Amino acid sequence: MIREPVVAGQFYPGGEVDLRNMIKNCMDHKYGPGSNPTISNRKIFGVICPHAGYVYSGPTACHSYKSIASQNPELAIIIGPNHFGVGRDVSTMIDAQWRTPLGIVQVDSESAKQVAELSKYIEIDEYSHSQDHSLEVQIPMLQEILSNDFQILPIILRSQDMKTAIDIGNAVSEIAKKKNTIIIASSDFTHYEENSFAHQQDKALIEPILEMNIEKFYQVLSEKRVTACGYGAMASTMVACKNLGATKGELLSYATSGDVSGNVESVVGYAAIKFV
Repeated sequence: MIREPVVAGQFYPGGEVDLRNMIKNCMDHKYGPGSNPTISNRKIFGVICPHAGYVYSGPTACHSYKSIASQNPELAIIIGPNHFGVGRDVSTMIDAQWRTPLGIVQVDSESAKQVAELSKYIEIDEYSHSQDHSLEVQIPMLQEILSNDFQILPIILRSQDMKTAIDIGNAVSEIAKKKNTIIIASSDFTHYEENSFAHQQDKALIEPILEMNIEKFYQVLSEKRVTACGYGAMASTMVACKNLGATKGELLSYATSGDVSGNVESVVGYAAIKFV
């Protein structure tokens, strides 16, 4: 089956030329990383990327994507929240391709079957993936920034508690050991708060992410009531990257929609983080 784009023309341009131009503009934006190539031999195990409209979160997302560009992963495991609550608690899919305005990307069915066997929670269910943007918006960025052919392993979460996240992280790390893989956690941070408060909330949650301390992460999330939508995706990625040998997270960039647009009354927070 082909999973058709559901937010092309809304979250990012629906035409190929406009989309390529927009990604370039995000790179060159004052909150973006710039277009000059940076080559690093340091292994990056995973990244956190926002998933809002490119106009708002694209410049921040580009920091994560630029950092992995020279790694040329053959598999991108993309984990994100299920905003619509449709389908299963945790799901992947097989025998599928995802289409974007930049072309088609193949799902790695073999890895999807294996991850579903390794995990107590991951099921194979394409319907869970039918409406959401959290995984979709990452794919054009990968298509534009990576120079090689790659496949994806999409995992979408309705359940995001710590027990589930640990299980998914452990399963994902087993898959990642077998090929050149990048793990991508798709999440925005604070939603619809005043700008300086969002900065404060998100700074508190980013701290345990950089320490890769999952218990402290869930504690801060709960005590401060941080409204990060993909917290389970971030936690799963932390677990997986730690299993693979990452020792810390590094904050590449943080900005809010208010920083970008100037409207600071009600903003959404975005962070780009890499695990090394």
